[in-house]
Amino acid sequence: MNHTLSILFWLLNNRISKKTGEAPIMVRITVDGKRAEITTGRKVLPEKWNVNSGRVKGNTEEARIINTHLNKIIVKLEKIFDRLQDNNQFISAAIIKNIYLGKTNRQHFLLELFRHHNNQVEAQIGKDYSRGTHERYKCAYRQVAGFINHKYRVEDIAMKDLNYSFVADYEFYLKSVKGIGHNTSMKYIRQLKKIVLLAIKNEWLERDPFAQFEITTKEVKKGYLTDDELQSLYHAEFDIERLELVRDIFLFCCYTGLSYSDVRKLTPENISKGLDGEYWIFVDRTKTGAPSNVPVLPIANEIIRKYENHPEAIHGERLLPVISNQKMNAYLKEIAIVCRIPKVITFHMARHTFATTVTLSNGVSIESVGNMLGHKNIKTTQIYAKVVQEKVSSDMLRLKEVLADKSKLASNQ
Repeated sequence: MNHTLSILFWLLNNRISKKTGEAPIMVRITVDGKRAEITTGRKVLPEKWNVNSGRVKGNTEEARIINTHLNKIIVKLEKIFDRLQDNNQFISAAIIKNIYLGKTNRQHFLLELFRHHNNQVEAQIGKDYSRGTHERYKCAYRQVAGFINHKYRVEDIAMKDLNYSFVADYEFYLKSVKGIGHNTSMKYIRQLKKIVLLAIKNEWLERDPFAQFEITTKEVKKGYLTDDELQSLYHAEFDIERLELVRDIFLFCCYTGLSYSDVRKLTPENISKGLDGEYWIFVDRTKTGAPSNVPVLPIANEIIRKYENHPEAIHGERLLPVISNQKMNAYLKEIAIVCRIPKVITFHMARHTFATTVTLSNGVSIESVGNMLGHKNIKTTQIYAKVVQEKVSSDMLRLKEVLADKSKLASNQ
């Protein structure tokens, strides 16, 4: 990453000497908008100082000596900056100041390390990281920065000051001040932990502040559509074109298991014949990079054919004319009302519906479902299997009640 360096000399006029009438000359180092200040060890009468040039006025011997000293300071600071940049080290105004002053065992700061980590992630977008991952780390950075400002009224905190209390207070801040749910809070804390582990590996922290902190997640039931609701959605007729479009793309994902980001990037090149001679979708998941290979089921194929000549699909070189996720979710609420589905439908429910109603409920093995969804761990897929199991259990309980009623009726007769 290219950093910006600015060096400015100025007078500390509120420290004018009562004896000599001189004011200290200060140097302000600014890196990427963040400042640090150092005294130059030189003083001058305010009337001899040129504010615009940041130098002593005139050509007297005094002016030449001081100005030469200031020029040497610039050279030293620029050399430090260049060396840090050439070695791909952390760069900030505070770091340059400490090195200049000979404080090589400088303090390391949390947000400083977080920014460096995020810059590295950004540089690897399209290689080891996705743009979505970078955005999530940027969001996590903002949450930690907000907490530090809220709790300590400072812009950053030294690594040595991190302890269990810091992590526990951060959890409280996320949940109580920001109103964030438990599982999302744990995601933010997990991202913070990664930054802390980097500091531990660099030996900037002696003790792990997370040593006694347990990151837990609460089980959340995955929302999905039943087979009846899917049929209602499929057979619904809409007078408004945008609702029909959103319904079709949502249905497409119900029968392919693709997420919003994955269906949005699909092109005709992602579809080709598999070993079985049938058409398949071959795509790498945006979120994890794992391959997600799914056979094109009849309804999905029907939707592809419906939009293959759509202007946006042609000009955008996309398989389907996918609109923004925000609009998708807004229109899905309207669609649920039209179809009389008593659920708050979100676009991600399509992926859950594929896993439960379309595949697992119809006897597809959990291993096959995991492969099609692009799961790296079978435990992720088992969440859906549990949902199906609960559904079967619920249906069987109702069946037992019906059979019991029939048996009672027969006994009475």
